[in-house]
Amino acid sequence: MIRAVPHVAAMAPYALADLGGAGTVSLVQNESAFPPSPAALAAGRAVLEQMPLYPDPEWPDLRAAAAQVQGLDPAKILCGAGSMELISCLIRAFSGPGDHVLGTDYGYAFAASAAAQVKAGYVKARERELTVSVDDILTAVTPETRIVFVCNPGNPTGTLIPNSEILRLREGLPENVLLVADQAYAEFADADNDPGDTFALAERGDTVVLRTLSKAYGLAGARAGWGYFPTAIAGEVRKLLNPNNISIPSQAMAAAAMRDQAHMRDVVAKTAVLRDGFADGCRALGLEVPQSHTNFVLIRFASASQAQAADRALRAENLLMRGMGGYGLGDCLRATICSRDVMDHALDVLKGVLA
Repeated sequence: MIRAVPHVAAMAPYALADLGGAGTVSLVQNESAFPPSPAALAAGRAVLEQMPLYPDPEWPDLRAAAAQVQGLDPAKILCGAGSMELISCLIRAFSGPGDHVLGTDYGYAFAASAAAQVKAGYVKARERELTVSVDDILTAVTPETRIVFVCNPGNPTGTLIPNSEILRLREGLPENVLLVADQAYAEFADADNDPGDTFALAERGDTVVLRTLSKAYGLAGARAGWGYFPTAIAGEVRKLLNPNNISIPSQAMAAAAMRDQAHMRDVVAKTAVLRDGFADGCRALGLEVPQSHTNFVLIRFASASQAQAADRALRAENLLMRGMGGYGLGDCLRATICSRDVMDHALDVLKGVLA
């Protein structure tokens, strides 16, 4: 029998979302409720005749667009097939057997899977009230810590800490510990958190900031993400990236979407209206919903059994939210913000469950 190497054989597969069957409306994967920029779609169509060619491995237009929007040096930008590829390559490049990757209680679960792939330990620092705690992260650092991984805004919580706390975290970490700030949902919070504060940390040589086109830009299917890297760290990560990782149409769509900031801001604003209205409706039913700075909300029920009853009732109406048992939040469901009629329908179902 052909066997995998022992540490891979011992791994649990990454938990994929249950998308239900035909006719199911998914509120599971934090996809955009709105289509991408028309300019992005036009840019993708315009390059379809180039499909016999390999994509440009330097992503020049996407790099230029991200640099232009954020006021960054394009030479320090790396692009990946979503930010997941960049996370995986960072962990592979800078940790290994005996090392620790330090995350938080409710940080993005893929970081733990990526750590397991290289036989590094994944350690969780406590969150307080479903929110990242810099003090608890600093307390959890040990001599084995190689990478500290922080999601801000958080997934699956939606909570946010100010960028001043990210700066305080960096100042408190040892110089030989890499800080990775995963900002997949940052466009929903940039009005409250000046992004320049964190991007400037990359100039120190010890911090990476990651972003994606999957959320606010509505391009989850394009698989395009990017990050701002210190030069030396970028050089090591680049060795591990697939050299043709983002397709020609995806690069074109992502660059055009980045340049259409007006469309992105309109999507963020409309999503926030739907999100906050749904969250208020849930709170009126007596449910706990942390203030979200993303395109989803975390709904906390009185018990795990009540959350399961809500899940069954939603499924009966062909609505599917994400169970949070894998994060130790068995009393919670996470709901992606969808169109108003979908959110109203979901709220009606929850009313019935709690009646």
